[in-house]
Amino acid sequence: MDAAAARSEALAGLRRDYGDAGLSEDDAGAEPYSLLDRWLGDALAAHEAGLLTEPNAMALATVGEDGSPSVRVVLLKGLVDGGLAFYTNQGSRKSADLRAEPRCAATLLWHDLQRQVRVEGAAYPLADAVSDAYFAGRPRGSQLGAWASPQSRVVADRSVLERSYAEVDGRFPEPEPVPRPPSWGGWRVLPDVVEFWQGRPGRMHDRLRFARAAEGWVRHRLAP
Repeated sequence: MDAAAARSEALAGLRRDYGDAGLSEDDAGAEPYSLLDRWLGDALAAHEAGLLTEPNAMALATVGEDGSPSVRVVLLKGLVDGGLAFYTNQGSRKSADLRAEPRCAATLLWHDLQRQVRVEGAAYPLADAVSDAYFAGRPRGSQLGAWASPQSRVVADRSVLERSYAEVDGRFPEPEPVPRPPSWGGWRVLPDVVEFWQGRPGRMHDRLRFARAAEGWVRHRLAP
């Protein structure tokens, strides 16, 4: 058996059964935000205990103007006006996709907690004041990087980025504050659908889906 075949066999043989902790309708409640906030709190607590890395890592799927799908991992930075907020270069592919087609999907996976949250909805730009406040609290290196990187664009080599970073570093010498670049800001994904997944033994997982209705939310249990 060659190495590639052995790896395929190893992948096919991976198995992990899940625990008995379930998710009942009573636990979930009548709307998704309270449970989402509680699960985010659990993920942060697990991170502080050294059990999770990047508890706010969120896979974001978009569709381009030509209909091509794309997915990447961004960092969830809070719930703003009922939406899941993240920040990025407004010239990036994800931002271009969202301007062309706001509908998108996102997933938060906390494997060590045997939990997953799936969101479907539409993304809207955050107000400049919100983006300004978040940017002001970033580490200086990240602030400079936001100016230096033409995100998603082709560059000749690493030295192009390093020269750009050095130029920006000289333009905003310490202790001068680094302003938010006009090309950088936040988005909020406003959910129309939120699904909570809790692992259970025998692959009989709990899946509760909330769908936005004319008034409030409708909750359904899905088969695993």
